[in-house]
Amino acid sequence: MLSVELHAHSSLSYDARDPIELLLEQAEAVGLDALAVTDHDEIDASLQAADIAEDYGLVGIPGMEVTSAAGHILALGINELIPAGLSYDETLDRIREQGGIAVIPHPFQSSRHGVAPHITRTQLAAADAIEVYNSRLFTGRSNRKADRFATARELPKTAGSDAHISEMVGQAVTEVATDDRSETGILDAITDGQTSVVGSKTPWRISFKQFGGGVTRRVRRGVFELL
Repeated sequence: MLSVELHAHSSLSYDARDPIELLLEQAEAVGLDALAVTDHDEIDASLQAADIAEDYGLVGIPGMEVTSAAGHILALGINELIPAGLSYDETLDRIREQGGIAVIPHPFQSSRHGVAPHITRTQLAAADAIEVYNSRLFTGRSNRKADRFATARELPKTAGSDAHISEMVGQAVTEVATDDRSETGILDAITDGQTSVVGSKTPWRISFKQFGGGVTRRVRRGVFELL
C-alpha cells in the first residue's frame, strides 16, 4: 500500500506560495510514498519535482490542473502542457493521448471551478477517477456528493489536499494498493480502482491563510502585468 498526494500546488501556480523543494520536504516528512505537483495551467515545476523526487525518497508523478471550459481537471502522468480553455471532452482526450489519466477534483463545487454544473453525468463518469475527498472544502457536502456519485458509477476514488502551501501536503491522501513503486504502477492501480482515501479537513486558519495569500498574489500579478 502506497500513500500518495495527488493534488498540490507550487509557487508556479498563481495562487500558491512555496517552491517544489518545500513540497517535497513536507511529503517526505509526513511519510508519503509519492507526490504529484498539479499547478494551475502550468507544468514546468511539476516536471522538475518529478525529476528530483527520488532524492527525497519519493515517486514523482508529473501533472497539472487544467482549466477546461467546464472547470478544473487533474491531468496526471503527462509530460507536455495541455492548454486551458478546451472543452471537457477534448481535455480528457489530450490527457489520454499523452498516456495520462484524468481525475476530476471537487466536481460539485462550482465556486471552485468544479465541472459538474457544466457537463452531463455521463461525461463526468467518463473520467478515470473522481476526487471524493478534498481537504479544502469548508463543509463535507460536496465531498459526500462526489463520493456517492463515484460509488454509484463504480468509479475509482481519490483524495487530495489541494495544498497551496507546503504545510498542507499530506492532509488528504490516496492510499493505492500496489507494490509497484513507480509512476506507471501507481496510475495503473488508480484506474483499476485499487484506492482508498484518508484525510482531514484543512484547518480554518490555514484555509484563510491560503485564501488570503492567493488573493494577494493575484493582485500582485495583475499589477505586474499592467506594468
